[in-house]
Amino acid sequence: MYQRYSERFKRDMIIIYPGEYHVCAGGIIATVLGSCISVCIKDLKTGIAGMNHFMLPGDVRSEDMFLSSSAKYGMFAMEQLINEMIKLGGSKKDFEAKVFGGGHVLNFRKTDGNVPESNIEFVRAFLNMERIPIAREDVGGYAGRKILFFPDTAKVLLKRLSTSVDSRIIRAEESYKTELFRHKEKLQEAGGDLTLF
Repeated sequence: MYQRYSERFKRDMIIIYPGEYHVCAGGIIATVLGSCISVCIKDLKTGIAGMNHFMLPGDVRSEDMFLSSSAKYGMFAMEQLINEMIKLGGSKKDFEAKVFGGGHVLNFRKTDGNVPESNIEFVRAFLNMERIPIAREDVGGYAGRKILFFPDTAKVLLKRLSTSVDSRIIRAEESYKTELFRHKEKLQEAGGDLTLF
């Protein structure tokens, strides 16, 4: 996570990276997405809002969406964001979501399946299960996305990027992907599992 002042918008901006999330009531939360997903959630009553940035380490079929070890990574990312918002006074019944990302930008092994599509299916199913409506989404395709989320108004500015435009973020997502897959494989070898709390 990185904080800087945006001269253009005259406010503080928090930039989140793969595997991170941030919750606040003002300023700007920003990220750049390739195959990952970002969910922006606003509590329409309290004004608290937040955004995360995550990826599932592998293919997830819709029929075993919430039993898959890969889905647990997305569940953890979503629970972190939601729990932090509730801790600050938010209530799930007042939440509204906007979903971005899941582009076919990174290279995956054939055995991993369609990870970007799994990310999209997962987040839709999760939000539906939690009864958090999706007000807007921009997912899939073959381009990266730069997202600026304004928590006070829930406005999102989106810019489509070619992979060459911001190779640093693509490298960060690639590194995050490698770490997730390595962690998942270690757990499987040890016979362990990812536990949510």
